[in-house]
Amino acid sequence: MKTAQRISPLIGPALVAGVAYLDPGNVASNMTAGAKYGFLLVWVVIAANAIAWLVQYLSAKLGLATGRSLTEHIGSSIRSRSARISFWLQAEIAAMATDIAEIIGGAIALNLLFGLPLFLGGAITGGVSLAILSLHNRVSIRAFERAIIALLVVIAVGFVVALAVNSPDWGHVAMGVIPRFEGNGSVLLAASIVGATVMPHAIYAHSALVRDRFTGMPATARPSALRATRIDVTLALATAGIINLVMLLVGAANLAPLVANGLTPDLADIYAALTASLGTVIATLFALSLLASGLASSSVASYAGSDIMHGLIRTSIPLWVRRSVTLVPALALLALGANPVWMLVLSQVVLSFAIPLALVPLIRFTSSGATMGTLVNSRLTTIAAVTAAALLISLNAWLIVLLVTGG
Repeated sequence: MKTAQRISPLIGPALVAGVAYLDPGNVASNMTAGAKYGFLLVWVVIAANAIAWLVQYLSAKLGLATGRSLTEHIGSSIRSRSARISFWLQAEIAAMATDIAEIIGGAIALNLLFGLPLFLGGAITGGVSLAILSLHNRVSIRAFERAIIALLVVIAVGFVVALAVNSPDWGHVAMGVIPRFEGNGSVLLAASIVGATVMPHAIYAHSALVRDRFTGMPATARPSALRATRIDVTLALATAGIINLVMLLVGAANLAPLVANGLTPDLADIYAALTASLGTVIATLFALSLLASGLASSSVASYAGSDIMHGLIRTSIPLWVRRSVTLVPALALLALGANPVWMLVLSQVVLSFAIPLALVPLIRFTSSGATMGTLVNSRLTTIAAVTAAALLISLNAWLIVLLVTGG
């Protein structure tokens, strides 16, 4: 009991970073995988979240051991100002690409719920996400964490209720744990699920969230904080993994008719299908979950973007200015009437290029005794991290090839 009382106040940063695994892109990918292939790719969701646990743990450990974020370490290690600015630009582009998926998801949710035009819905999503993010600086770090966790609960409730109303055959679900594919289409969706699991901004954000939470912590308290961090990451990734799995199961149980003609459903199609099969209440809960997903993940992406700027070019600008600038690409695409599915695919391709530039430095720093001190990675942890990074980078490269070639 005393251990739980000591550790519970330290829980939170991973739950905030973990929202990155529940953004609108995850919703679309997982539900489409279920609709097209039933329970075939259950094992992919499980494997992807296992990899994510290791990556997020390393990011959190870096922030705890050094009191600095990953971007601060990268910024200090790059001597050339021009090289540092170049690295910053690619990280900013990745953050904006992330924002495209979040803003589009929120815009579509507001359109489904209230009939708002996509452009207006995108602007509202951006504004509300800014208000949530401002809690971090104007109220407290804990207030920001609680707001994100509340949105996480909304996401979970929406999908769990849908699953409870129409539960799958759990024996068939268990068969999905066996690794296998059925044609190129299932390979493409598997690569998309795994490739979208670990996003650059989640890696950057987690180290910064831990840094902010444990600023000024004495070295003697770090072992206890590290134990809390493991619990935090486990809780967060278990939650994200279960919700992602539930998304796939809901898709498998309710959306098969959508893909009978070979088409890939978009989020509006999914909403309509849920309305037809489960009723208006469940479909509304889905739209609310989608909105919560867009708001939460957009807030975390903006937080990551702020740390990226601070760590790499040692510059800070007001949050509202930063939010306005990063909103421009998403709102411009919405104003031009670009296809939302195309925009989600494009954002994933951009993120695929950026993942190695976050993963490789993370492994390098956490494997350095000079940087990490007593919290340096063990040899086994480093081997596991290198293997996971190689797998993620290969899958993202594969995903790009499949998307470009239409395979």
